[in-house]
Amino acid sequence: MKKVRITQIRSGIGRPQDQKDTLKCLNLRKMHQSVEVDLDNPATAGMVEKVKHLLNIEEI
Repeated sequence: MKKVRITQIRSGIGRPQDQKDTLKCLNLRKMHQSVEVDLDNPATAGMVEKVKHLLNIEEI
């Protein structure tokens, strides 16, 4: 299992609606909020890839 900690470092304001929805699906609601996700799931890995420019990603 490959787990990573993702932290939202840039705002979703002014972004397309699909990117805002992706942040919500990743349970990122506020700036500098962190969550741990499992990248073995292709759906989750795709969501992280879609908004990686808004995130800081660190391996656990």
